[in-house]
Amino acid sequence: MEYFVYGRDRPGAFGLKVSLSEDHWTFMDGYAERLIARGPTLTGDGDDAESTGSLHIVDLPDAEAARAFAYEEPYHRAGAFESVLLCRFHNVLGRTMWDFTKTVDGYGRFLVIAMGGSGPAPVMSRHMIVYGELLALDGEARLGRAAMVEAPDREAAAALLPAGDGRTEVHMWRFGGRPGERRPRPA
Repeated sequence: MEYFVYGRDRPGAFGLKVSLSEDHWTFMDGYAERLIARGPTLTGDGDDAESTGSLHIVDLPDAEAARAFAYEEPYHRAGAFESVLLCRFHNVLGRTMWDFTKTVDGYGRFLVIAMGGSGPAPVMSRHMIVYGELLALDGEARLGRAAMVEAPDREAAAALLPAGDGRTEVHMWRFGGRPGERRPRPA
């Protein structure tokens, strides 16, 4: 079962997260073969961009393992997150972020979260990196959808995953992992 974990940074947490980077990566090393997607959300796309959150989509045996992953993670344990969104994830495209090879000059990467049980279908695009439905931990109730996409700007990213009730978040996002790491390491 796949789980979507998005920790939203508390204000002023950037320095704390920087100081915990090695602990975070070491923790994630234990899940390398199970990660579907990972990476920080950012204030912008330049070199001076600061983290606003941390996304992980991970394949785990059950909700208890997902809770352990979300709440034992070093950033969370140190109080870097204001909140954590933890949901089951139905991977509609059936791929990982490392399977995505298309890139377009001038396009940025975004995490789009559309909460709410209804809304128009997403625009299937070659710019979808990972897309899926967000479900309650028991897998019963549909809570919304999430996608990692490439787009020229936030508005174009949001248009790929419209929300019927208007509760859509769009965050700058980049592939995560240790510097220079392109794929999860083998177990």
